[in-house]
Amino acid sequence: MPSRTYLEWLSLWLSLLLLAGCAAPRPKPAESDSPADNAVSEAATADYSSEAVKARVESLARYTAAIVHEQDDEPELAAEECYRAALADPSNEDLVLEATGRLLRLRPGETTRDKAEAAREKAAELLKKATARPNASGALFARLGLLYSIMGKKDLAIEANRKAIQKAPDNLAGYQYLSQLYLQHNQPDEGIKVLDLAARRPHVDASFLIELGETYAVFARGGKMEAVKPRAVDVFKRAAALNPSSPALLMHLADGFGLFGEIDRAVEIYSKLLERAPNLTVYRDKLVELYLRKQDRTNAAAQLRAVVRESPTNPQIHYLLGSILFEEHNPKEAAEYFNKTILLSPNFEPAYYDLAAAQINSDQPQEALHTIEKARDKFPESFIGEFYSALAYSKMKDYTNALRHLTAAEVFARVNETNRLTHTFYFQLGSAYERTQKFKEAETYFRKALDLAPDFAEALNYLGYMWAERGENLEEARRMIERAVRSEPKNAAFLDSLGWVLYKLDRPKEALKWLLQAVEQSQEPDPTLWEHLGDIYASLKQPEKAREAWRKSLTLEPNAEIEKKLKASVPGNDKP
Repeated sequence: MPSRTYLEWLSLWLSLLLLAGCAAPRPKPAESDSPADNAVSEAATADYSSEAVKARVESLARYTAAIVHEQDDEPELAAEECYRAALADPSNEDLVLEATGRLLRLRPGETTRDKAEAAREKAAELLKKATARPNASGALFARLGLLYSIMGKKDLAIEANRKAIQKAPDNLAGYQYLSQLYLQHNQPDEGIKVLDLAARRPHVDASFLIELGETYAVFARGGKMEAVKPRAVDVFKRAAALNPSSPALLMHLADGFGLFGEIDRAVEIYSKLLERAPNLTVYRDKLVELYLRKQDRTNAAAQLRAVVRESPTNPQIHYLLGSILFEEHNPKEAAEYFNKTILLSPNFEPAYYDLAAAQINSDQPQEALHTIEKARDKFPESFIGEFYSALAYSKMKDYTNALRHLTAAEVFARVNETNRLTHTFYFQLGSAYERTQKFKEAETYFRKALDLAPDFAEALNYLGYMWAERGENLEEARRMIERAVRSEPKNAAFLDSLGWVLYKLDRPKEALKWLLQAVEQSQEPDPTLWEHLGDIYASLKQPEKAREAWRKSLTLEPNAEIEKKLKASVPGNDKP
């Protein structure tokens, strides 16, 4: 749809034509910022021969018909009349550009393939006529280059776009069309050279530079990221140095920086935009996205909290914030937002299971089971419901029920979701069997986990420690635990396991080194570590150190067996 200014200009033009008749041309007055004054100026220097006036009148009449067809939702007829209007007066470049644009924009639903091809031929005919004029602008040649490219006429497209660049070196269109033409024909390096030519223009504005950076981005997506990244970042920096004030331009600039990994610059721009318009959630949404790309979940959550205050009834925002908080190891607050998500959107199934996971991690396994039960009432039974039920029961140390739900989860997965049967799932199942004293089954599932992930340190350690505790397969257990320690040399549990299996192999001197490292690396005092250390000291005939370690273990957790060992180690207590 043409602008009101353009329609007003046409009306004024027709009035001047009717008043002027065939008056002789007059000298062109000085340029004015007023559209009306410019129209008068152009009218004063125009060709007023009878043929020229007749052509312009025909052009206006056909353009008016095009507007009528457009208002009647007849795009094909509107494009035809606009084309004929421009053909009658090809000196009117704005009209030529509009007419060719209409012809090229005809959608498949508005015309047939043959008619679309015919429309392109008409556009080419019109543009060739318009560009034949000595003072034809670079914009016309750029449009012709684009059209030739669409028509598959590569050489003609290159020629037209180079002419566009020659005539209007500070207009980006010619550079864009030419560079993308090379890219389409698998000549990306030639296309980048064209963009580099545009980048060397010394006095272009921020809009030119930002759009140039975005055109470099097309090549980045086409596999030339390494080549174009420094070029694109440079033009974006030049644009930023010009201090553009338009929010739209600044958004494009920020997005450009973000695309090429300059996240901090993008965050800075969006933060300033947000200061100027704090109620525009689009800025907050962009900041959330950027903070998440930086792995800065703290600031992402801060922005989302503000969005929640502005849109308290939006379940998607509550859910996203809950997810971020959960990843930030803040399950208690995450549970609050998952709860609100369910209140606002009770049929959104994932929120129930995410809430259950948050409750399990907040030491609220009973509440998690209640949440899962609510999900069962609304949705079909599933792997995830059974799996989280098992985790909740494990948290409650009810391993019998945990095993029951894990077994049910495995059945669901084998029928519908075999991708769920991962090494971590089999590890959980093996752990549940071990906790219920079903050691052969535990070994089976730990081995399944290791078949899927041979370097899975948790399974290597757990199976090795289980064998060490039972005095079975001690050499294989040692090799497994050593692999776990190599992968995580500061893991206190793994160090303890290695010391313990060496103790079981009757190598207490070697075992002591690993137990001392385990105690040193343990973030919180662990009664099992101190018990093992006491046993090793006792084996090394160092009773005072053994008693000291056992007493430390008892201060952390009462244990009748340790009390017996402690009592038996005191001189004289072993006498009848």
